[in-house]
Amino acid sequence: MVIPVRDTLNITGKTITTDALLTQRTLAEYLLAHDAHYVFTVKDNQPTLLADIRLIFEGRAQPDCREPLTLAHGRIEQRAIWTTTRLNDYLNFPGIGQAFVIERDVIEKTTGQRSIETVYGLTDHTPDSADAAAVLAYNRGHWSVENSCHYLLDWNGDEDRCTIRTGHGPANITALRRFAIGAIKAKSRDTVAATRQRLARNVRLVFDYLGMTENSRRRPRGRPATAG
Repeated sequence: MVIPVRDTLNITGKTITTDALLTQRTLAEYLLAHDAHYVFTVKDNQPTLLADIRLIFEGRAQPDCREPLTLAHGRIEQRAIWTTTRLNDYLNFPGIGQAFVIERDVIEKTTGQRSIETVYGLTDHTPDSADAAAVLAYNRGHWSVENSCHYLLDWNGDEDRCTIRTGHGPANITALRRFAIGAIKAKSRDTVAATRQRLARNVRLVFDYLGMTENSRRRPRGRPATAG
């Protein structure tokens, strides 16, 4: 796999969280070699790893940590986590310090409908460097970023109704949308939606914005282009 982290980034001491697609031994080895930590989600793309972690948590008792109830976006939510070090010498994965399972219990306030989502994972953090509450916080932080990004993609790019479905098309168009939103958030003082509207009215501004025109190249140093 291609390592999605550039060597120019200082990740020493940082904890990198990913979704299941990037739960790969190569990435784990890369992070450990750069003195960083990982918290990975494990799903069906790693069937043996998932089966081993799922088996160890069968018949689990009380969780190691349970967060207080929260109310947001019309949902009542509570998360709980169970952790173990019993698989550390068994799993064929670099630097494993703990395996974990997280349950997300959600009740829709308007309908009363209840759903429970179960997520399995592993981390190189030992219980001494990150206890159950810390691992749960890493997971929550990761998905708050994911949900925020998805909201922006759907609201500004109407991603959920996109009809691109074949080949590498979905991944490519999502990457382009993420790049566009990232560029806007990095440079604009306005909202993503307002900036997109302004750029759509003047295509020349898009090229100025990306530093691809003579006008943008002549801008004095220390004064980045802004669209808002």
